[in-house]
Amino acid sequence: MKKILVAYFSASGVTERAAKEIAKEVNGDLFEIRPREPYTEADLDWIDKGSRSTKEMNDPDCRPEIAKTVENIEQYDIVFLGFPVWWYVEPRIVDTFLESYDFSGKAIIPFAPSGGSGISRAQKSLQEHCPKAEWKQGKLVNSGAGAWAKSALGK
Repeated sequence: MKKILVAYFSASGVTERAAKEIAKEVNGDLFEIRPREPYTEADLDWIDKGSRSTKEMNDPDCRPEIAKTVENIEQYDIVFLGFPVWWYVEPRIVDTFLESYDFSGKAIIPFAPSGGSGISRAQKSLQEHCPKAEWKQGKLVNSGAGAWAKSALGK
């Protein structure tokens, strides 16, 4: 039986709800990609060109630190990776996560709730940051995340 990790970054709680639904449906372990320095409301103000999130997204080399690590990542065969779409791609902290582990041979299935942006540019960016993983087609999941996750596994 394949072991599943549901890793997610959530700024507002929307991605967290989807991740919890997915973890429950696929019997996966849950891991929150939490920044070492939590984001404040002002940090997430994308209209403010001086906000932390805007500065991070304008710097492709930015890698915000993560508060904790996944124990025994090698035990997982499949990783569902959740994140909000920022500036049409994944937040930089997700890049930190991908670059922190060896995902060679692991299936990664991205998901993102979104109010309007698609996931295709994020999927391309994710693959560039972690080319040794076996990437599966990602999906925007604004509802029915658990049912989608089961279908992504062929169940």
